[in-house]
Amino acid sequence: MKLNRSDVKPRAINVSDLFHEVMMARTRIYRLFPPTPLEIHSMPGDWRMLLKREDLSEIHSFKWRGAFNFISARALEAQTRGIVTASAGNHAQGVAKSAALLQIKAHIFMPKSAPKLKVESVARLGGRLVEIHQTGDSYSDAAQAAEGFCLTGGQLYVPPYNDLMVMAGQGVLADEMMTCPERPDMVFVQIGGGGLAAGVAGVLKSYDRNIEVIGVEAEGQASMTAAFKAGHPVPLEQVDIFCDGTAVKTAGNLTYPLLSTLLDDLITVSAKEVSAAVEEMWRVARVLPEPSGAMGLAAARKSKRNLANKNVGVILSGANLDFRRLSLIAKNLGDPTGHQAFYQVTMPERRGTMLAFFKAIKPIGLNISYLMVGQVDTDIAYPVMGFEGMDRQFSSLEETMKKAGYEFKDVSDRPDITFRLAPFQPKLFKLPYAAILNFPERPGALTEFLERIASLANISYFNYVHSGEEVGRALAVFSFESKAKRDDFLFDLKANGPFFTDLAGDTNQALGLTETFIGL
Repeated sequence: MKLNRSDVKPRAINVSDLFHEVMMARTRIYRLFPPTPLEIHSMPGDWRMLLKREDLSEIHSFKWRGAFNFISARALEAQTRGIVTASAGNHAQGVAKSAALLQIKAHIFMPKSAPKLKVESVARLGGRLVEIHQTGDSYSDAAQAAEGFCLTGGQLYVPPYNDLMVMAGQGVLADEMMTCPERPDMVFVQIGGGGLAAGVAGVLKSYDRNIEVIGVEAEGQASMTAAFKAGHPVPLEQVDIFCDGTAVKTAGNLTYPLLSTLLDDLITVSAKEVSAAVEEMWRVARVLPEPSGAMGLAAARKSKRNLANKNVGVILSGANLDFRRLSLIAKNLGDPTGHQAFYQVTMPERRGTMLAFFKAIKPIGLNISYLMVGQVDTDIAYPVMGFEGMDRQFSSLEETMKKAGYEFKDVSDRPDITFRLAPFQPKLFKLPYAAILNFPERPGALTEFLERIASLANISYFNYVHSGEEVGRALAVFSFESKAKRDDFLFDLKANGPFFTDLAGDTNQALGLTETFIGL
């Protein structure tokens, strides 16, 4: 976005003071951990990614830097009063580690939605010195509770981002980047409340004003973007927590004026773009960041800047990923070189129509990532198909469907597609047979199967989602005009595959089992 600097208020912190505190912070920071590595990876498009591995600290995040610098700088006060903080996870771990090392009693407030992995890590790092309070549904709720606790008990509050000492601690990682032989030409830096970005930008611009610093926010939590538009920090009504490490409702009133003068640009990335960046980091560097940890790479990929022959700094800010979230990240992924779209197509409800459709679109070369069929009418079928490919391929798909006379519509954002709901009318199923089919994940496998059974069976229900495995699983129900065709179908299935799991068994209760399996 274009930055509007006309409404920027006088800064409470100037860059020279920030840089001085970063230099002072180095004497404290390295008591806890040594510098983290800076890896160099050659990327498609002829640019080099300078990957700052903040995930390799003991808490697997950069947040320990600001927390430890703040507490160390006020150690006597902290030991006398005790400390309190609020965090969705990574800052909490930094405070817990610092409390254990400096022998300070800490109360840490975390939202009830905080990932279990992070809550457990806080307890492990802090031990007996840390008491965890889980309250509210968001970081803002937890922060409000923590501030109220401080007012009552008189403890020292450890801010997660909106403080000079916290910014200085985070800024040490940028100082480490500048001491490496390969210096960055530009750096993409995550923004939650702005502490990391302010520290990094202040250091980089102090060393070299020509280094571009691009801030990165996630959609649904872009509090700094809102501040730039309003001319001052404003609270968001709702905060998306897909990138939970940067989910902050209001930008800092100290970080905002700094960033309004230091950033060269501010980019917003989607959950889908972040998920693709997580996958790319795994492919390129064999590292698995939490979503907020991949925001820098997502922005580099989205940026319209010319990256060719440039050293591009990307901060892997954290890797405290709840393993169960991988399914959500994978769900957001399409083809890494293109995108994914879902279409509902109208076609006659009779044998062979699905096969004819696949044959018609085969030359386009799209990958089928999703197929959902549920019989709801005796004459017309409304299958939903997901495809992965390039923009030009989707244009060809729509043109092909129009020429072939198919009615269709893009349903990519429809809620029933998001939640994988397939409506169907069980009373329309004839002599049904239900099974889980295991198709080899290769182009043409499904079409070959449909071609084999075209004269025997009608598809009454079919639910397939690409999972990234070598085998693609589909829940299917087939209907038949006669028992003889049903018997022939089963003979062919057993003889020629694919491998299947019979859901009906000897009782032949396919319909009831299918309803139970789908949960309808």
